Amino acid sequence: MNSKLRRPTLLGIPLDVNSSFLPGAALAPGKIREALRSAASNEWTESGVDLGAPGAFADAGDLKLSNSREKVEEDFAEIERTVRGLIESGGNPVSLGGDHSITYPIVKAFAQRYSDLSILHFDAHPDLYAEFEGSRVSHACPFARILEDGLASRLVQVGIRTMNGHQRQQAARFGVEVIEMKSLPAYERLKIHGPAYISFDMDVLDPAFAAGISHREPGGMSVREAIAHLHAISGMIVGADVVEYNPGQDVSDLTATVAAKIVKEILGQMIAAGEE
Repeated sequence: MNSKLRRPTLLGIPLDVNSSFLPGAALAPGKIREALRSAASNEWTESGVDLGAPGAFADAGDLKLSNSREKVEEDFAEIERTVRGLIESGGNPVSLGGDHSITYPIVKAFAQRYSDLSILHFDAHPDLYAEFEGSRVSHACPFARILEDGLASRLVQVGIRTMNGHQRQQAARFGVEVIEMKSLPAYERLKIHGPAYISFDMDVLDPAFAAGISHREPGGMSVREAIAHLHAISGMIVGADVVEYNPGQDVSDLTATVAAKIVKEILGQMIAAGEE
């Protein structure tokens, strides 16, 4: 389907039951929306897109989830069902997490429409564990599940700086294109042919720029570096998620403002590509 006919659609996914350290990311969707709509800034993106224009993007609200370990399979099924429904109705879902485990059911829905999906994953962590602390659906595992299930043709990871031996083995096993933080910038490696999905973990940013996260990993990207890499993405961006913002760890809502900025620029990229 021509991307001109599809509209970016926000979807809040308040789930953090699969976090391995500090809970709180389930509270993120509302805080990101609040910052996105704040009068402190206007609605134009740096790429020249007016998000305030009528019909620029839609908002499907927040999912109603149990956020319970005992019902995680039901929550995942609801995420997949809702995302699939949005895609089928002409939307390009941009999900506001939530912990990173939500990317697995989201991508399951995308893979039903896009057989040649490329994933561009921004993160301090590769999230490739076969299992973590006894869980195969931990937020440390989503990309192992995605690749095991053959849901993506390509996975490019940007900003990684915590790889251990196991995850290096997993990356080699699945043919993951890992761009470690020390190798940035890497604009040319973000030239994608075909449909692309962006998964943006807020801890790819240095905690100096985004303290409101559960796993602070120094030595990360600045906000400017992150935006520059998002703007370098080519191809048809069909969806995205922004995850792991934890309002409970934030300072003066600064990380909420940064998360909203990232969402704005992703929406701008999607809309601009659809107008070409």
